[in-house]
Amino acid sequence: MFRLGEIMDKQKAINTNPIVLAFVGDAVFSLFVREKLTFENDSKAGTLNKLSVEEVNATAQSEFVKEIIPFLTEEELGVFKRARNAKKGTKAKHASVAEYNASTGFEALLGFLYLTGQNDRLNFLLNKGKTDES
Repeated sequence: MFRLGEIMDKQKAINTNPIVLAFVGDAVFSLFVREKLTFENDSKAGTLNKLSVEEVNATAQSEFVKEIIPFLTEEELGVFKRARNAKKGTKAKHASVAEYNASTGFEALLGFLYLTGQNDRLNFLLNKGKTDES
């Protein structure tokens, strides 16, 4: 039986297709943004959805990843680059190829961290290096 939040062995995650990691990371980022917006706003679902769309897209994610690159470990940077450079089955609709590639790398990194149970690290990066003490 599978359990939500099950932790994957790090080596298995590294060997997982980077586009599959991005598939998981897309959901992780979307949930993070939706939760953050819910806590920060007293708005209706439609408004929250519009705000979410502004952050959960290839262009915004490619900008976000630029801010966290300096915080990445060598291993994390490797996951990011492998996904960024991977052949993708789809093309960006509203972003440049470079933005789409960076976004895919970002999502794969989030998927890797989530699947390997590195939630503290995930929160650190999603908060752009800010800690509770910051």
